[in-house]
Amino acid sequence: MNKQDLIDFEEDIAVEFNNSKIQAPVHLYSGNEEEIISIFKDIKKDDWVLCTWRSHYQCLLKGVPEADVKEEIMAGRSISLNFPEYRVFSSAIVTGVLPISVGLALDIKRSGGSNKVYCFVGDMTSLTGSFSECLRYSKAYDLPIKFIIEDNGKSVCTDTKDTWNVKKHPYEGINDDYIYYYKYETKWPHAGAGQRVQF
Repeated sequence: MNKQDLIDFEEDIAVEFNNSKIQAPVHLYSGNEEEIISIFKDIKKDDWVLCTWRSHYQCLLKGVPEADVKEEIMAGRSISLNFPEYRVFSSAIVTGVLPISVGLALDIKRSGGSNKVYCFVGDMTSLTGSFSECLRYSKAYDLPIKFIIEDNGKSVCTDTKDTWNVKKHPYEGINDDYIYYYKYETKWPHAGAGQRVQF
């Protein structure tokens, strides 16, 4: 799947949402296509990918067929897309996937597996206590996990830096064994597709 394929998919979902065809929240990606495609070059078929409520791109790049992803979105499950057969799991609960990711990574380590866990989180989630604990535990036990911090500066309807009164995100610029941080600008609001939709 290439950059334009991803863009076209989200544009299609935006039209469906604005036409009141999806009677549940959607959180769209835009502006990070090249970055996320690059990240997925390292993600293998047997690796786990865990995400927040914004996970359309991850599902598609993990190999879930477009028709299957769209069917789930149209059924109102955009914010909780789960395809265990492709090893993709997401949750609409803030920090919800963090302990699950660590648990999966711990199981891989204990069972001697060679696969890895990739946990995608937003910029605000990465500043929670849960994230700090999960990161610290993963490092202490040398778990096969990488946390991908996606910073679109939205954090629901607030600015992360303003909320925490910092000049820059504490993880900005980090790309090591456990964290990969990247920043992008999106054309979409935090949720929806730019129009007020009445269900």
